[in-house]
Amino acid sequence: MLCTRARIASYKAALESAGLPIDRELVQYGNFRHDGGLRGAQWLLSRANPPTAIFAGSDQQATGVYEAIRQAGLSIPGDVSVVGFDALQFAAWTAPPLTTVRQPLHEMGVAATRTLLRIIGGERLESTRIELATHLINRESTAPPVR
Repeated sequence: MLCTRARIASYKAALESAGLPIDRELVQYGNFRHDGGLRGAQWLLSRANPPTAIFAGSDQQATGVYEAIRQAGLSIPGDVSVVGFDALQFAAWTAPPLTTVRQPLHEMGVAATRTLLRIIGGERLESTRIELATHLINRESTAPPVR
């Protein structure tokens, strides 16, 4: 999936720019649903040195991360910060409200429509890769690590 690869590439780039090592075991693959977040977070939290933050692949996946953190007797964001992706409406209503990344959905639709119209018009495209900026919505699920 291109979106998964792009998110992981961005994660690695952020670690590299901060001078932090990349631990491939910390990247857990799963579906973008609640159960995928639950399983991945349970595994991460069972490690000898569990993370102080988890970046979920979607807001729905983040709800599973929330559940795993609570099952482990930990708090959000006191023990573990959580960030989601998609900026779904319910993310503002979670407890605590979820920090998330908003995608420019309108701009994505416009770009996709323009590309489709070019193809329908007979234009042969060399590349259809289009990158658009995202926006971090900082809420109450993140805090500096305590340890």
